[in-house]
Amino acid sequence: MPPALARPERSETPTTSGLLRHEFAALPPDQVDRCVTDTRACVAHLGIDPTPELVERIAREHLTGMVKSEPPSGR
Repeated sequence: MPPALARPERSETPTTSGLLRHEFAALPPDQVDRCVTDTRACVAHLGIDPTPELVERIAREHLTGMVKSEPPSGR
């Protein structure tokens, strides 16, 4: 993709994803990355500034729910 058409990446993605990947090591890293990306997109879609702190808080809540919803016997 030409540089002019490339989607700009937010600076919080590596930091936020990395932090949450470490915190939620039980989940696949690509699943955590996708959650952070989707959270940022949803927040922006609602017209709210997707600050790194806000994205991290919302993604953490979602990931916590995913971990807690796993059956005790695992998958």
